Amino acid sequence: MQVKILWADDEIDLLKPHILFLNQKGYEVEAVHSGSEAIEKCETTAYDIVFLDENMPGISGLDALTRIKELRPLVPVVMITKSEEESIMEEAIGGKIADYLIKPVNPNQILLSLKKTLDQSKLVSEKLNTNYQREFRQIGMDLGDRLSAEEWKSMYKKLVNWDLEFSNMEDQGMQEVFDMQLKEANSAFTKFIEENYLDWVNGVEESPQMLHTLFKDRVATHLKAPVYLIVIDNLRYDQYQILRPMLSKYFTLEQEDIVFSILPTATQYARNAFFAGLMPSEIKKKYPKLWVAEDEEGSKNNNEEELLQKQLDRLGFKGKLGYRKITNLESGKKLAENMSQLKNNDLNVIVYNFVDMLSHARTDMKVIRELADDEAAYRSLTASWFEHSPLQEIMKEIAKTEAKVVLTTDHGTVKVNNAIKIVGPRETNTNLRYKIGKNLNYKEKDVFEVKNPDDAYLPKDNISDVYVFSRNNDFFVYPNNYNHFAKHYMDTFQHGGISLEEILIPYVEMKGKI
Repeated sequence: MQVKILWADDEIDLLKPHILFLNQKGYEVEAVHSGSEAIEKCETTAYDIVFLDENMPGISGLDALTRIKELRPLVPVVMITKSEEESIMEEAIGGKIADYLIKPVNPNQILLSLKKTLDQSKLVSEKLNTNYQREFRQIGMDLGDRLSAEEWKSMYKKLVNWDLEFSNMEDQGMQEVFDMQLKEANSAFTKFIEENYLDWVNGVEESPQMLHTLFKDRVATHLKAPVYLIVIDNLRYDQYQILRPMLSKYFTLEQEDIVFSILPTATQYARNAFFAGLMPSEIKKKYPKLWVAEDEEGSKNNNEEELLQKQLDRLGFKGKLGYRKITNLESGKKLAENMSQLKNNDLNVIVYNFVDMLSHARTDMKVIRELADDEAAYRSLTASWFEHSPLQEIMKEIAKTEAKVVLTTDHGTVKVNNAIKIVGPRETNTNLRYKIGKNLNYKEKDVFEVKNPDDAYLPKDNISDVYVFSRNNDFFVYPNNYNHFAKHYMDTFQHGGISLEEILIPYVEMKGKI
């Protein structure tokens, strides 16, 4: 289909060679001598692009731009001017122009502007696909090697970057290829965790930075000055990358890293371990009143502040602790309005639960599931939430201080699509990605099993308790009403098991741009 161009310039007759050049390239150009004519043409005709001379007698290019955008909001407009005055450039850019050219222009400049404006998405997509095809083979070869923990972090960053690139493309042709490679990567990563995790937590092998020592190893090193610790529950690394541009408006990002969560990648275990500075079974042994077992009633995370204070006492911290947990919009607004109450604390901890609630809401509410139909939409919903949330206002206020800011999470989440049958007694926990109990029945090849919970520093209530973890995109379903529950939880975001998305989590240190 031929591209239709409207070109308005009071000296349009002098531009006939340019117009002939574009005609030869297959473009249809309609030429007018004034801004008023351009407006009249746009009232009756839909053009693919408009070229406007900025300095025309009568209605100027800038005035015409405003009227044309009212008539045709989506049409791209290229402004052409003799002036390089900054004020004119700013006014034109504020009018949402697609491109800006300085006279005299040659035909190739016009052609480049057309390509950039009209074919950018296609050209970028083709270039992206070419680059990925080139790297696809190398990623596959790397996945066949025995990657170290640091190499897995680099691999995951690379995969997330590709995922974000593909999600911005209209042409989703390579997305399926990438999804297959991500699945392959998750399978290899699962084997890596199964081979190394128990050795890490038992000190047999040197471990990467893990969640239960993260506060002592990283956060505590900054406690000589005021620190804000922001823990966004269930925040994946790719979600952080989506929030990153918004954060960088207010903060200098001094350190960005990926750290390893613990098993199970569930709030009860991971976040308690982070605040306590201990593995789950150590918490239960050392502070039995602060550990709530799977089969006990009530929230499993009501004792985070006490566990953190215990760790601070062990670290010799004598400063003043402020702890806030935000679980709904009203408590977020209240904190945003009363940030001054935190200014005298040496360490402020803010736990924000929205992302976790979003993943649960997506499972239970049809409208949220439709809004976050895939990974890209799920990330987009996270970004939209943050942009309009009290948390962004809270972060803006923190950025005005000289405090060190640490942003992290306890675990990620993975989109599940493969139901695995498991049988257990009635009292078995309900999490879809891990199970703990006695007399569990499952196929050993389908799970990562920890027959002796002591080996993974996990609590047990019965001598015969075992833990089993689902891998990759699997989730556990009981045989009773199997088809119903398999369908209900299919393509939902869950956590507790082993995957790149759940275990490799963001850790960021930053300072406000005062």
